Amino acid sequence: MDHYLSRTPDIFMARKEMHTFGSDLHFGPQFFRRSTKEYLAEFEITGGKHCAGEASVWYLFSTQAAAEIKAFNPDARIIIMLRDPVEMLHSLYYTFRWDGNEYLPTFCAALAAEGERRAGCLLNRQTYLAQGLVYRDTVRYTEQVTRYFDVFGRDRVHVIIYDDLCRDAAAVYRRVLDFLGVDSKFAPDDFKAVNGNQYVKSTALRSLLSDPIVRSTILAIRPCLPRVAFRAMQNIDARIRKLNSRPADRPVLEPELERELRAEFAPQVEKLSALLGRDLTHWSSEFGHRQPGPESLCAPENVSPASAYPKHAGSLVT
Repeated sequence: MDHYLSRTPDIFMARKEMHTFGSDLHFGPQFFRRSTKEYLAEFEITGGKHCAGEASVWYLFSTQAAAEIKAFNPDARIIIMLRDPVEMLHSLYYTFRWDGNEYLPTFCAALAAEGERRAGCLLNRQTYLAQGLVYRDTVRYTEQVTRYFDVFGRDRVHVIIYDDLCRDAAAVYRRVLDFLGVDSKFAPDDFKAVNGNQYVKSTALRSLLSDPIVRSTILAIRPCLPRVAFRAMQNIDARIRKLNSRPADRPVLEPELERELRAEFAPQVEKLSALLGRDLTHWSSEFGHRQPGPESLCAPENVSPASAYPKHAGSLVT
């Protein structure tokens, strides 16, 4: 959606994932998080466009971001996109494997490690957001969306269901432009998929690019560099990461694990359906509402010590 919005003449989209808001988000030192001053600098040249915005995915997860955004700009409009929680978690795991935040070798092992991760264990040098590794917490959609409804009012929050975007991206996009007050005739002519699945070619190179000491050192000298020089460094980093990736299919989720997760999330899906006034139970109804039994595929006792896992195996992203 950020990509599509940036192609519309009346909309300026700043660099993604600045994460200025959300004081409860604890990013590692290798993560460049803009201060308010640095944030505003990203919007210095908007070309007089009707709207200006940014996309930072962890604002939804944060318990503080909504209130902080409201304090910063009471007139802000919020766009939230929600994906089937089971698909989202499976995708998130492989995203984290690709960028180094996750090292456990299977999605099942990562789910089973949530309790230890919450306690600050089973992390590694590349971890930049341990909170995100408590996977189930990231799909508490009802409380997350409710928080934005309460802070901004429903008229200033536009919720998109990812299924709809897949079915008819043009129609979904036109509704977004209407919500933003932008003429929908300037919508892109095509809606090609972006950010497809990727495989890391060299985990050693990825580890070097994401090393906390390397990145925190660069961030420490950043104030001494002209802004154009630092931006050039960011672009070079992005280019190298792109060259170090190649397209690859994401492994299929094991049917039994999928069944367990859909049953587990069914009550939350029903609450979200009530909140949005839309039936989303197809996200769970295929497998019914059976609760995971004691032999759950991802029971915590199935987790081996961290030392048993290779920390930089081949990685994927969605």
